[in-house]
Amino acid sequence: MSLVPPAVWPGGDGQPVSCREKLKVLAENHAEAAQVLRDAFEDAVLMGVDEGAMRRILSEMVEALPSPKRRPPAAR
Repeated sequence: MSLVPPAVWPGGDGQPVSCREKLKVLAENHAEAAQVLRDAFEDAVLMGVDEGAMRRILSEMVEALPSPKRRPPAAR
């Protein structure tokens, strides 16, 4: 993860997101996520967690995030 937001946010259709409000929200979310990840990483390392292990743990958390586009299974 870069601590700097991307210059272009690619849309699902391959075109860059261009709506100013969306870009503002994306930049704010990126800054918040970067700060939370930085804090969690620093805390863990300062408490004795191996840096490489913590990087893997954080990466695995991101990989495990469910897509909000997927529908939950229908209730029975």
